[in-house]
Amino acid sequence: MKLLATAVFESIVYSSRLVDGSRPDRLRLVVDAVLRPGDADDGPLLVPVPELVVHIGPPAARRLLPGYRIDGRIVDHYGVAHLAFPFWEPAGPDQTWTPVRPTSG
Repeated sequence: MKLLATAVFESIVYSSRLVDGSRPDRLRLVVDAVLRPGDADDGPLLVPVPELVVHIGPPAARRLLPGYRIDGRIVDHYGVAHLAFPFWEPAGPDQTWTPVRPTSG
C-alpha cells in the first residue's frame, strides 16, 4: 500500500490519502508536500493511526497494527497514536495520483 502525504508540518502528516491499495503488508509513505526546515528533518514522519485506519480499512488495520506496536512504530504524540515512518520517499515532479479504495486485506 502507498500513502501520499500532501501536508506535513513539524514531522506530522496532516493530510494524506491512499494511492495504491495493493500489498497492505508493505505500507509506504510518499510525500508530495512543501517541506520547510523542521518539517521532515527531525526524525520520522508521523501519520495519525485513526487516519491510517480509514485509509487501509479496519481489517488490514487489525492485522497490521499489532506488528507495528511490537516494532515500536506506534508512538504517542500529544495523546494521539501515530504510525512512525522513519523512511519515506519524495514524489516525483511529474507524478500524478489517483485515489483508490482499500483492499479487504
